Amino acid sequence: MILPEKYSALSGISTPAYVVDSDALEKNLKALKRVEDASGCSILLALKGFSAYALFPLIRKYLGGTTSSGINEAKLAREYFGGEIHVYNPAFTRAEICELASFANTIVFNSQSQLDKFRDLAAETAKKCGRGKIGIGLRVNPQYSEIETEIYNPCAAGSRLGALRGSLRKDFADKIDMLHFHAMCEQNSDVLGRVVSHFENIFGDAIRKVSEVNFGGGHHITKDGYDIGLLVKTVSDFYKRYPNIKKIYLEPGEAVALNAGIFAARVLEISKNGRDIAILDCSAPCHMPDVLEMPYRPPVLGGAMPGEKKHTYELAGRSCLAGDRIGIYSFDEPLKEGDMLLFGDMAHYTMVKTTTFNGVNLPDIATFSPSKNEFKILKKFGYEEFKSRL
Repeated sequence: MILPEKYSALSGISTPAYVVDSDALEKNLKALKRVEDASGCSILLALKGFSAYALFPLIRKYLGGTTSSGINEAKLAREYFGGEIHVYNPAFTRAEICELASFANTIVFNSQSQLDKFRDLAAETAKKCGRGKIGIGLRVNPQYSEIETEIYNPCAAGSRLGALRGSLRKDFADKIDMLHFHAMCEQNSDVLGRVVSHFENIFGDAIRKVSEVNFGGGHHITKDGYDIGLLVKTVSDFYKRYPNIKKIYLEPGEAVALNAGIFAARVLEISKNGRDIAILDCSAPCHMPDVLEMPYRPPVLGGAMPGEKKHTYELAGRSCLAGDRIGIYSFDEPLKEGDMLLFGDMAHYTMVKTTTFNGVNLPDIATFSPSKNEFKILKKFGYEEFKSRL
């Protein structure tokens, strides 16, 4: 397969490889910065979605901090990003709180019990470290979400994420600085407006007692068609309704790296069993698990729906899992051994979710600037990475 001129610098690279498009990443960051400037909110990079720390210097030019889902992400933020460090986890340990309080700006708890156990410990530890006051947050459940995929819905029935109002004491808001909710996934600002309405209906009195709120992630701000004007209005109007609120945070992961990366793989073998099957040098469960979890169909450069073009193939991975199947695509020309395929939108929720199942190598990590036609390998992996995890 002949690569377009835009990707000519990638023709000789080793595969599989994640390649972050630094030009596209910066375009996203500029859009997020415009939202900050127009609304007065602060946008944090959600490390659970994108943690390629070699790109942190670029991201730091536009965003002032990060949000972590645990202590290791927070330590990565301290070492490579700086700025504001927020951290949330459904259940912390005492040792984690003692370490986090020595450097994190805000710790967000998940329940009344976690707040009771660790709030004072966090404050005392921060004081002993000479850091002064540490921000204390509580994640709450607004009991409303429009997420259709159950596995990604933090407000689904029986969810462990976020405290229900009925589980909290009347004075809980007196013990915290921030209220936090997360109820969205790849959604537009009209959904945020409806979530905020439910949040206010349930927690309005508590909102008036805190100084900060966090509207969580799932905001598809950098997607074509996203209503940025409505987002800015939603944030600005919230400030007007609650003059006690000094800062509103958003914490997108996907919006930062949306369409800012590709995944390069090559055809190893063509087989046939009812249809033509192209076995690639990558793996769905190892390298793109959302394909199986969501399920998700990644776009392929030059690929189309089955039968839409002349030659149709099932793209499959090289692990022994019977379900290591990426999807069925059609192409103008027949695939052959050695052809490179480029999967689109493969920067977020990819590198952070890889495994070495079956001893399959982790993909290389690289950056690419189409405007400069520059390609740079950041990291390669091999046997030692597989061995060290066992």
